[in-house]
Amino acid sequence: ACDGEEALGLVMKNEIHCMVLDVMMPRLDGLQTVLRLRKSFDFPVIMLSAKSEDTDKIAGLGFGADDYVTKPFNPLELVARVKSQIRRYVTFSSFERKSSQLVCGGLVVDTDAKSVSVDGQEDKLTAREYLILEYLCKNMGKVLSSSQIYEAVWNEPSFGTEKTVTVHIKNIREKIEINPKDPKYI
Repeated sequence: ACDGEEALGLVMKNEIHCMVLDVMMPRLDGLQTVLRLRKSFDFPVIMLSAKSEDTDKIAGLGFGADDYVTKPFNPLELVARVKSQIRRYVTFSSFERKSSQLVCGGLVVDTDAKSVSVDGQEDKLTAREYLILEYLCKNMGKVLSSSQIYEAVWNEPSFGTEKTVTVHIKNIREKIEINPKDPKYI
């Protein structure tokens, strides 16, 4: 978004998991934008600014930002901070789960209908593939071994059957990912 007003409009139309806001924006500055956001939303907001005084940082955090990064900044550090904020947001239940739906970006797993869709397009998975994907979505953000997945989905000890999980995940990727070799969801 080019300014705070446009950012607020986009938030109303899209599912946002983290926002990076510049303090000095036209029409509606970053501080006023985060103040308005906090009336309805609790996703993480990282303020980005050339203003590096302690009072500026304190003001940004006081208005409702979760983090404050000053310019010039290391892009890798900003990416790490975004990932950290999203991880906390998802892990500590601020992340919205719509009744029977597990949502991760464009991926929606409906636990009542036992269906999967990506960007509104329904994908057909086998029963076992669905169970694996549902388990992964319920444990989003956690690193899971093939043994853990096998034992949770098959309800039996894994005893060297981990390759089975690998094959199923490969099949799921081919069905839900745009580019299975560069997966977005799994």
